[in-house]
Amino acid sequence: MTYPFSAVVGMDDLKLALILNAVSPRVGGVLVRGEKGTAKSTIVRALAELLPAVDVVPGCRFACDPEAPYSQCPDGPHDGGRETRRARLVELPVGASEDRLAGSLDLEKALAHGVAAFEPGLLAAAHRGVLYVDEVNLLHDHLVDLLLDAAALGTCYVEREGVSVRHAARFLLAGTMNPEEGELRPQLLDRFGLTVEVRASRDPGERAEVIRRRMAYERDADGFAADWAAREGELAARIAEARTRVESVRLPDAALKQIATVCAGFEVDGMRADLVTAHAAVAHAAWAGRDRVTTRDVREAARLALPHRRRRDPFDAPGLDENKLDELLDQFPDDPDDTDPPQGPDDQQPQNDAQPEESGQNPQNNAGQAESNEQADRRRADQSQSDLGESDQNQEAQAQNGQAPAEQFQVAGAPYKARLFSVPGVGGGAPGRRSRGRSAKGRTVGSRTPAAKATQVHLMATLRAAARRGWRRGPVKVADLREAVREGREGNLVLFVVDASGSMGARKRMGEVKTAVLSLLLDAYQRRDKIGMITFRGEKAELVLPPTSSVEAGAARMRLLKTGGRTPIAAGLVKAAEVLAVERLRDPARRPLVVVVTDGRATSGDADRAAGLLKDTACVVVDCESGPVRLGLAARLAVRLTAPVVDLSDVAHVMKAA
Repeated sequence: MTYPFSAVVGMDDLKLALILNAVSPRVGGVLVRGEKGTAKSTIVRALAELLPAVDVVPGCRFACDPEAPYSQCPDGPHDGGRETRRARLVELPVGASEDRLAGSLDLEKALAHGVAAFEPGLLAAAHRGVLYVDEVNLLHDHLVDLLLDAAALGTCYVEREGVSVRHAARFLLAGTMNPEEGELRPQLLDRFGLTVEVRASRDPGERAEVIRRRMAYERDADGFAADWAAREGELAARIAEARTRVESVRLPDAALKQIATVCAGFEVDGMRADLVTAHAAVAHAAWAGRDRVTTRDVREAARLALPHRRRRDPFDAPGLDENKLDELLDQFPDDPDDTDPPQGPDDQQPQNDAQPEESGQNPQNNAGQAESNEQADRRRADQSQSDLGESDQNQEAQAQNGQAPAEQFQVAGAPYKARLFSVPGVGGGAPGRRSRGRSAKGRTVGSRTPAAKATQVHLMATLRAAARRGWRRGPVKVADLREAVREGREGNLVLFVVDASGSMGARKRMGEVKTAVLSLLLDAYQRRDKIGMITFRGEKAELVLPPTSSVEAGAARMRLLKTGGRTPIAAGLVKAAEVLAVERLRDPARRPLVVVVTDGRATSGDADRAAGLLKDTACVVVDCESGPVRLGLAARLAVRLTAPVVDLSDVAHVMKAA
């Protein structure tokens, strides 16, 4: 029994965003960002129960509308029959293949028997329903791109070896993600129509209501659903009514100018933001029972359509300055029809004692009003520096004498384009852009007999196999099939091992180190890597960032990193070996790259023995030593690790002269 949509506590913005997409699929879907345990999955699954039933052609695997069947439907032509069924909720697993998502041609039948048999994928199953992607940020980028293309065009197009199939694929797209596990690329993030940031309520009364309702639901799910049935029925009827009204809603020129002014004022890239805001404003007017778009509709649409389109840097968090939004809209005269909309789905809820397994409350999207990370870092750095009574020269002297100098805080500069560090050889990990790797995309480097069903046939190798068997024995057979082996690029696990000892804080050196590491983090983000970070100082090493896809988390740890104390390089290398041992069990196909950032001045531990633990791991040593007298200790460490050594000043990518 699905938990009722209207019984979820709070989360008004998320409910509104989902409803606007239910009213008008042209809005383009909704991306839900939030911490774990905030009812993201619960509320998306509940929405499917509110969607109107659909009429379909009996036996059509693509859910064609009997009134307007898709002209190129692979199951057509249709005879005009009809049947009614509920709108479907289809879930896309993170590990799904491209064939599972878009469908595939049965290549064995196509080559061996000349029959173009198409096997529908999840996009066909979701047509005229809901397609839900949990942890969409962990989905491979090419699948996200394919998914969003289908959502935007309303069709799915599959072509293999000269045979093509096209079918309708119109659905409400909902994706959920935890930003701690990594972000979507900006160009993919932009393809989602609306985005909502959710977090659990901090109000004790609301949290108590969450527990109360959830426990009642667990005791008697059917009874709980019956108690909310009337409310659910009213909400479903209102969505159906808004759907019929949306095509007749007028978008006057005044509202268009408001939308254009707001999008230009927030300096969003491209025109997709304007179009999405317009569609969302029309849907909001229909939901509110109006026949024309007003300023209120534009404001609500902009609040949901623009936050994720304002990011200028991968380290920036989405957000919208609502005061600025009001200032932009205040430039226009008051709209006499701009009245309050009818009550939303959360108003006047019946008193009941049940709740979904997770629930939350939307935050205020005022990130634009808060000071930036860099400003905050500089403020903290200024305060820290004012509290330090020792000079850089004293810090250097103390570090060399084995003493523990006071902690320092230095601010990073703006990231730059970093040079490429890669893992030697050819791997087979997740698709990315760093090291050579086998992948479904890329150039063809050979062929092989398929271990299972062939999906990407190597035609010449197949023909050669058939020729060796002998053409007189018949046409190409299944046993002759050969699949292509392709080589592209893979993503790696980049593990940073950063020296945060007192010697690194001397002469403002740590500011340069932070800038270099932030630049390498940005490079890892662009190359689809996982990242982790270990720091060592004093007497120990610490895993400050377990391996993750979130470069924002890594940037935050690096910005706030302080220096001081001894230099236990051995502890840092041992910790790196421990982390990699665990990661090999979790993700054995992803190859690691260890980037050691240090000046090499070890003051404790056996660095030679610790380096031996990483002898089979690709490493790079970034030498941070500076000054007129250089001891070359980082270079000696690189020899122990069988790794190249790169000077800190050479981390930046240098364009070659023509």
